[in-house]
Amino acid sequence: MRSRYQRLLLVLTGMLMAMCLISGCGSTTSKPTTKGDLQEITLGVMPDTDSIPFIIAEQQGYFEQEGLKVNIQHFKSAMDRDSALQSGNLDGAVSDMLAVGFARDGGFDVRVTSMTDGSYKLIAGKTTTAQTAAELAGQDVAVSRNTIIEYVTDQILAHDGLTGDSINKVIIPKIPTRLEMLQNGKLAAATLPEPMASIAVHNGCRFITGSDELGINPGVIMFTQTATTDKKAEIQALYRAYNKAVDYLNTTERSQYIDAVIEASGFPAEAKEALRLPQYSRAILPKESDVNDCLNWLTQKGLIHGQYSYGDIVLDLLTQ
Repeated sequence: MRSRYQRLLLVLTGMLMAMCLISGCGSTTSKPTTKGDLQEITLGVMPDTDSIPFIIAEQQGYFEQEGLKVNIQHFKSAMDRDSALQSGNLDGAVSDMLAVGFARDGGFDVRVTSMTDGSYKLIAGKTTTAQTAAELAGQDVAVSRNTIIEYVTDQILAHDGLTGDSINKVIIPKIPTRLEMLQNGKLAAATLPEPMASIAVHNGCRFITGSDELGINPGVIMFTQTATTDKKAEIQALYRAYNKAVDYLNTTERSQYIDAVIEASGFPAEAKEALRLPQYSRAILPKESDVNDCLNWLTQKGLIHGQYSYGDIVLDLLTQ
């Protein structure tokens, strides 16, 4: 009887161990990612309309709904944003293809995960008589060097048969400073992102043309290669929250959120009246032509030397 009892005990013990292994008891293997397991993402944003969906996602609790903590860092210049990204202080950023090209050519591996709905406009000063980009030839026009702002400016000039050397480019990296100098009559014109462009027009400056009119779409969201590997689930959760924010912005009266957006973004007070938001798109990948046009501009100016295909730059995490 004792031996039969021992055998039965051994069988029961074996069954218990098997059940424990199946359920994961005592196992050191990683579990599938759930909302509670998501790591924090640190995202860099600029004072522009591209970044507003992320601000709305935070304010409306959409990140929290996805079980995600997003640390949004605000920057006033592209140079400061890119330095923070390359120093490891950011997982990703609201950015543009120029910054992506520079990063890749400098040996810093980043990936574009979607495009944005940013708009960049050439704005004439209050006393400037020029009605077209061509009429600005030889005059002071503020840009930020080797950024999306200069790229858009060059594309606008090319559309009017000019080159980037046709104007006197005044290099002002910080967007608020560029706006202030334009409004104070110290520049003939400046290229500005929204909402700074609309604020300038609201305060007496004049719109000439911009990226929307020329079909230029260089704005993107990028993440480091490390983040796309180690925080893939987090990035996908972030985009789910982003899409909720886009739906909110496209269907909600602006009066319900504009004050909070202005405060969080650091926009001037005039933005409350001047800001005109685009019809935002849910997260989608950039067009191949937009990526190639930006990379070609960098190559032609001798700013990058590597050759990159669309597949080298863009990573689809939206449909996985």
